[in-house]
Amino acid sequence: MASETVSGSTSHRSSVSDSEIAHFSALAKDWWNPRGPMAPLHAMNPLRTDWVASRTTSLKPSEGKSLSLLDIGCGAGLASEAFAKLRFETLGLDASPDGIEAARAHQATYPLPPSAASLTYRNGSAEDLVEEGAEFDVVSALEVIEHVNDPQDFLHMLATLTRPGGMVAVSTMSRTPRSFAMAKLGAEYLLRMLPVGTHDWKKFIKPEELAAMARNAGLRMTDIAGMSYLPPRWRTTRDTGVNYIAMFTKG
Repeated sequence: MASETVSGSTSHRSSVSDSEIAHFSALAKDWWNPRGPMAPLHAMNPLRTDWVASRTTSLKPSEGKSLSLLDIGCGAGLASEAFAKLRFETLGLDASPDGIEAARAHQATYPLPPSAASLTYRNGSAEDLVEEGAEFDVVSALEVIEHVNDPQDFLHMLATLTRPGGMVAVSTMSRTPRSFAMAKLGAEYLLRMLPVGTHDWKKFIKPEELAAMARNAGLRMTDIAGMSYLPPRWRTTRDTGVNYIAMFTKG
């Protein structure tokens, strides 16, 4: 229902435009306010990160290490901090320098507990990591793919950054009349839960479309769940008509 900025430079087809980066950069100073413009993300975050963690228990990290996780489009680090607390060695990556600055400031002000794994942030593009040959056990792109210029290219990039046998988590919104009414008109214009212009409904992706593009990128869908707000909290459901989250395996 809300969105985090995608990592990437505007010179690549799979990356977002300067206007997308600027839109979310303007929100960076309020990102960690649970009652601010990112309130929906705060409410949804535990469901997303716990769901990812529960679907990656079959992965075996290197001896003496935790699973490595790349959080693409991390914004100011809501999911990144949660993943580190869940003991993933986490790299939060975002194209917005303001978002990364806010993430680092929050980490400095509220240090992670000793039980957490490492957490680092990087301002830059996922394309840079591809060029460096980086690979991770898990790659997450939460509320990101609906903001990229070419979702198919983006999924290829996620697959490239995932080690063989590793997993990719994607959450997004389905392009349905209900999502237009709820996530676009309702959340942005009527309830003012999100800043106007956060979403372009035409770029929402149906689950079957996401599955097909993932197959083209060498990823196999292994699980999918709807995400619905059932007071007092967000819960997983079978309803993928608005928000949903999917897990894929490489190879």
